[in-house]
Amino acid sequence: MQHTRLILALFLVCIFGQLPAQEVAKDTLYPLHVPLQYLDTTLRIVNLNPYFTLHVDSVLEYDLSINRDVANYYWYLRNSPVGMRIDKATGKITFKAEKSLFKNGRLKFDQEYKVQLGVQNLHNPNEKLDTFFVLMFYSTEINPSRLKPSTQSSLTIEEGDTIRFGVQCEQGTFPIEQITMLTNVPIGNYRAVTRCGDEFVWMPPYDFVKPTDSAKQKTLVIQIVGADKFFNKDTAVVRVTVKEGTDYPLRNQEHKRVSEELSKYVQDLKLTFYVMSHSVKKTKGVRTGFDVSSSTTALAGTVISTTATDPDLQRFGKVLPSVGVTLVPVKEAVAPNKIQEQNTASQVRTVVKRLEYMVSENALLGDRDPEVLLKTKKMQDEMKQAHMQLIDVPIVEFEGDVTAQEADKYFYDPKVNKKYKLKAK
Repeated sequence: MQHTRLILALFLVCIFGQLPAQEVAKDTLYPLHVPLQYLDTTLRIVNLNPYFTLHVDSVLEYDLSINRDVANYYWYLRNSPVGMRIDKATGKITFKAEKSLFKNGRLKFDQEYKVQLGVQNLHNPNEKLDTFFVLMFYSTEINPSRLKPSTQSSLTIEEGDTIRFGVQCEQGTFPIEQITMLTNVPIGNYRAVTRCGDEFVWMPPYDFVKPTDSAKQKTLVIQIVGADKFFNKDTAVVRVTVKEGTDYPLRNQEHKRVSEELSKYVQDLKLTFYVMSHSVKKTKGVRTGFDVSSSTTALAGTVISTTATDPDLQRFGKVLPSVGVTLVPVKEAVAPNKIQEQNTASQVRTVVKRLEYMVSENALLGDRDPEVLLKTKKMQDEMKQAHMQLIDVPIVEFEGDVTAQEADKYFYDPKVNKKYKLKAK
């Protein structure tokens, strides 16, 4: 009986001793109270990856999830790469990075594409979310970028001409970012190429080809070196053969100077001819006067000696012819015959005619006469020959009362022209 009571007491103690533990366990079955400000009330994408790196010819499939029932929302993309799609109902993004898109330039390697995406409530337009992620492509196959000058590899120009050509880039895996130009000889006053699409412009100066250069030409080798961000390089070479050219502005000035010098020399010769011709004419007049006086004296003596009855007059008439004879040596002493001067005047006149013809024949035909050098040399040679031919003739300059117009008028006088005109034998 005592044993039974002990067992009953232990049973009651166990029951009443477990009651607090059961109440604590009962409290743990219910969640704690969460404040209202911490509830998930903002629309958000719970699994957005902000950065994707995709290999060429690989496929991207990515399911986006939101903290809402997706059945009440739709998805959209903006500014996405070519070929990228999104399921408007589920938010699944699919994209295949085909190699053809990179070959035709629609997609590029190692370039970040910012893809805009969003999700919006079908029933409440104000509940929406706009965000983005970054997509970049890479490839283990490297296609080098190439430089393509818009000209032939070999050119031939002359000094003073302008050469210009553009430099395009055939983009490979990594685009060319910088371009450097190198030449075998120093050049100046040119437009350099520093990036794709630039144009090289250069005009070789007229002293580019030196007198020591063979064949009167020089070759300029232009090396155009392009490099990408990893310093992979491509080089294009253009060879420009520059031939000796004509500096038309300078040569035209030289031709003008020689022409003016020749014209002045012609005017001086005309004045010289004027002075010499008048000197010969004056001497001829004096000699004619002596001849008339001598003839008149002889005739008068003959008439008086034959017709006079007075013996004194007869003797005087016989003396007069002797006086006429005496005038002949006086004439030669006072006014000697200037045959040499007359011949010299004729020679000067001939030289003037020839030089005037040379000036007219070698006039320039415009500002870029291809024979400007030859014409200038002809006039120089002709003037040098005239100087040698008239080296003993004292050149008279325009000083005093005689003007250039008077000498020119006298030179072309028909009477003077007739006097010095060559006669057929």
